Amino acid sequence: MIVKKTFASDNYAGVHPEIMAALAEANHGHEGSYGADKYTKEAEARFKSMFGERAEVFFVYNGTGANVLALSAMTRSYMAVICPDLAHINVDESTAPEKFTGCKLLTVPAPDGKLKPEQIEDRIIRVGDQHHPQARVVSISQTTEYGTLYTPEEVSAIAETTHRHGLLLHMDGSRISNAAAALGLDFKTFTSEAGVDVLSFGGTKNGLMFGEAVVFFNPDLSKEFQFLRKQGMQLHSKMRFIAAQFNAMLTNDLWKRNAQHANRMAAKLAAGLSDIKGVTLTQKVQANGIFAILPPAVISEIQEHTFFYVWNDKTSEIRLMCSWDTTEEDVEGFLNAVRTAMASNN
Repeated sequence: MIVKKTFASDNYAGVHPEIMAALAEANHGHEGSYGADKYTKEAEARFKSMFGERAEVFFVYNGTGANVLALSAMTRSYMAVICPDLAHINVDESTAPEKFTGCKLLTVPAPDGKLKPEQIEDRIIRVGDQHHPQARVVSISQTTEYGTLYTPEEVSAIAETTHRHGLLLHMDGSRISNAAAALGLDFKTFTSEAGVDVLSFGGTKNGLMFGEAVVFFNPDLSKEFQFLRKQGMQLHSKMRFIAAQFNAMLTNDLWKRNAQHANRMAAKLAAGLSDIKGVTLTQKVQANGIFAILPPAVISEIQEHTFFYVWNDKTSEIRLMCSWDTTEEDVEGFLNAVRTAMASNN
């Protein structure tokens, strides 16, 4: 059977064979439930090895759960979260952040997906005014929703502004492996060491079947998180199956191999698209996402060959995501489809 791939999302990709093998290995015998198992203990130790002994990690089902519960641990319901207008918590998580935190999202325009320190200060207003939501958290994404990257220095500048005003910094790291691979850095360099307080650490977009992690670098914020996780319906009874996947991903640099491959395929796809007359890349391609503008008629024709999302209907901007299983043949096939469609519509 020929399996048709897409460039719609790295969520469309299947489970990496090494992850699937880890799931199968964890499926033998009985283990304690709700995290009282050897796989979870091992995974917790791995995260402490990466981020330091003060780090506390909790495993959850999905990215929305990770973000919402992380923010819940950092706020009270009369507070507000400052984030870019394209942030996943604002655009793609329905009303879950508002419903479960009770907080207001204060958005700022971010043409490249990145929040600037001065934008944070513009949103910190009416402090102490009981008629106004009180800013408490700044949330940024790494990589951003536009596939761009924050350098450690940029994260540090945001953290300095955030903390100077008594706020906390959250990082949505659903594609954190792609960021680390692209920057050539370990995770802590642009997270805990740069001033991030709480991190949503992604796994599903990098080869896992399911599972994300919430990592606290400020232990005081994690004291009641076990209760929040249960209340938020994110406590997995058979926790070993989330933990076993993270153990595999963090062994022999599987996270890096997967991310580097996805990033390379994105760079190859971007280079090919930039050579096609009439195609305009709208963002720097720094990780595994490509954003480009194509004529509307061309988009519909190409989608008959390979599905992808239209990011902005008004400007005909599309989003293309590469994953751990994207091949050079996939890239060339898509580029040929674009060339054919562009030629037929000229």
